[in-house]
Amino acid sequence: MGHGGNVIEELMTDHREVEEMFARIQAMTGQGQQLRGVVDEVTIELVRHSVAEEQYLYPAVRQHVQGGDRLADKEIADHGRVEDILKQLERTRTDDPQMSPLLQQLMDEVAAHVQDEENNLFPMLRRACTAEQLDDLGDKIRRAKTMAPTRPHPAAPTASKLLAPGVGLVDRARDFVTGRGKS
Repeated sequence: MGHGGNVIEELMTDHREVEEMFARIQAMTGQGQQLRGVVDEVTIELVRHSVAEEQYLYPAVRQHVQGGDRLADKEIADHGRVEDILKQLERTRTDDPQMSPLLQQLMDEVAAHVQDEENNLFPMLRRACTAEQLDDLGDKIRRAKTMAPTRPHPAAPTASKLLAPGVGLVDRARDFVTGRGKS
């Protein structure tokens, strides 16, 4: 979380980290606490990443990229589907028969989202913004990820997630107390 570089480099590094976590999940042969730990790590990273994108990336896309409203709305809808799956995973025991299909659904949804951002959205943003704007967005994304929630809150409207850093504080306090995300 917080890799340096412009917004595109920052977010692509996040994408690679999540892909590595997915590979760890796929390599696991059993369930239990080890799987729960990696699922929690993935959840924390995806929620922080999504909130930061919704707070800074998509408004920039709306402002600078032709057809940006449509693109941003599509990406936010992708986030909503991912967040719904994450919430289901949070409630699912690792030995539940639904765990594997839910994980596969999550991996498929995230892979499609990443491919769309990296092949379509990021090149358009790179053409539409100056290097300074991209660097500034990278800084804002890194700051946002440090304050963002770490748990899925799909029922909360996007604006509520962004305007209430208290949600992130509460999530991080719960994580500290429970040891969540420290696998």
